[in-house]
Amino acid sequence: MRLKHSKGESVSGGNLFRLTAFSTDPNGGNPAGVWIGETLPTDVEMQRIAAEVGYSETAFVAPCHGRERIVRYFSPESEVPFCGHATIAASVAIGNMVGDCPLSFQTSVGEVPVKVVSRDGMREAAMTSVNPCFEFASPELVAATLSTLGWKTSDLDPAIPPARAFAGNWHLVIAVSQLERLANLSYDFERLKALMLHESLTTLQLVWREDALIFRSRNPFPVGGVVEDPATGAAAAALGGYLRDANLMSTPANILIKQGNNIGRPSRLTVEIPVSGGVIVKGTAVEILVE
Repeated sequence: MRLKHSKGESVSGGNLFRLTAFSTDPNGGNPAGVWIGETLPTDVEMQRIAAEVGYSETAFVAPCHGRERIVRYFSPESEVPFCGHATIAASVAIGNMVGDCPLSFQTSVGEVPVKVVSRDGMREAAMTSVNPCFEFASPELVAATLSTLGWKTSDLDPAIPPARAFAGNWHLVIAVSQLERLANLSYDFERLKALMLHESLTTLQLVWREDALIFRSRNPFPVGGVVEDPATGAAAAALGGYLRDANLMSTPANILIKQGNNIGRPSRLTVEIPVSGGVIVKGTAVEILVE
């Protein structure tokens, strides 16, 4: 099946696409820019393009043929080591150009294999993260984060202790015991940004466990200049690795993460957690057509 797609916008020697990942609706999911060309632009030019696009991340991909691709990611403010939703968006954009295919993204954190397939008239990408790892968060970090969020220790879910989790970027996982706590999110942007920069954190992975295999998530992303990320693939992989490696879940297992509902961009991230190795995050992506 050949799915309809745009030719993108010609920018700096490549084609620039806009897609939203982890949704089948252009009004849902997490928007990402995707630039595809033969040779990556300069760092200054990539930063300029990312700022102009204005999404939380833009992926820059080269070359535009073959299985292996060099990929770099820029937020409107700076380069980031890895971005899950932009990886899904970029993979679907490539699939729209060349058809379903396996890909190998060469990123600053290592190789990220991706498979692109067509299913029910949509393209879906499945990325395999680098090997995840975690460490339980220090009491000082937990206290500082809760203070910034205006939350209390009594809000936490004791079954999922706070932890720093990695699957390309570091995220702070904080699980709460009540959905109402997660629904009420308001924080001092600059204060949380400073704390996260000091701790080398990309997002907070704030979660509530709906049942054994379903999580609700919200992800503050002030270090990228964004109050809240609608869908965070790297954090989803990090959470899956943490649940497995801390023996908080039997594996292999599949979990569903619901994110973005509170900010009007519903997103669905499917996470496959194998018994070892990288965590697989799956999602669809659709183009956002700009007049």
